[in-house]
Amino acid sequence: MENTAAVPLARPDQTVVLTRGVMRLFLDLGMSPLAEFKLANGRRADVAGIDRAGKITIAEIKSCRADFDADQKWPEYLDYCDRYFFAVDPDFPIDLLPAEEGLILADAYGASINRPSIERSLVAARRKAVTLRFARQAALRLAAY
Repeated sequence: MENTAAVPLARPDQTVVLTRGVMRLFLDLGMSPLAEFKLANGRRADVAGIDRAGKITIAEIKSCRADFDADQKWPEYLDYCDRYFFAVDPDFPIDLLPAEEGLILADAYGASINRPSIERSLVAARRKAVTLRFARQAALRLAAY
């Protein structure tokens, strides 16, 4: 009998590993990272970071090829950040990822920027709204502890 098992669309165990590495990178770069950041458009960024200058960086984690193929909502994040990256493990077929966006290679222990992101500049009103949303989500998580 033929194996008809579905190909997993994501690997949650790998997503956790990559998230940890990206958050460590953001900390090393002087950013305050927040996982699962909810945007005003209803989307959820895997990792967002804010630096001392108020610049917002978003990293979208792709745990495997099927995860990338099934999820093409990434352009909807671009209006909410100054820098955007895909974050993948070193074995990911990076030629699948859009060449114009940043690339982070990650594992459980850290990450590195393999390709820089395009610098976008949020308009002042959007920056304020995203920053306030970031602060509120971070504070609410801290209050939960």
